[in-house]
Amino acid sequence: MKRSELAEYIKETIVEVLSEVSQEDVDTQKVYNDELEKTKDLTADLKEEDDVEPTAKDIDKNDSVSVISRKLQDTTKEMKSTVNQWKKAEGEDKERLLARLKDLTKIKKELEGLL
Repeated sequence: MKRSELAEYIKETIVEVLSEVSQEDVDTQKVYNDELEKTKDLTADLKEEDDVEPTAKDIDKNDSVSVISRKLQDTTKEMKSTVNQWKKAEGEDKERLLARLKDLTKIKKELEGLL
C-alpha cells in the first residue's frame, strides 16, 4: 500500500468514526472535560499550597511536640479528677460534669491527632 493510499484510508476511517458520534456524546464529553479542568485546577492549587515553605511566624504559631504533650497530660489529669467528681455527684452536677468530660474528650482527641 502506497503512502498516499494509506493516508486516504486513514482519513476515510476517521471521518467514518467521527460521523458515528452523536451530538449528545459530544455534549457529554464537554461536560466531562469541564469537570476534569476543575479537578486539575484544584489539584494544582493544593500542590502550590504544599510546596510553600513555612515562615518563621507559622513555625512559632505551631506548638512543639513537648508543649502538645504537656497539654495532653494536663487534659488527662483534668479528666481523671472530673470522673472522680462525676462519680460522687448527683442530678444537675452529674450532667454538667458529663458535658465537661465530653468536651475534654474532644480536646484530648485533637491533641492526640497533633502528635
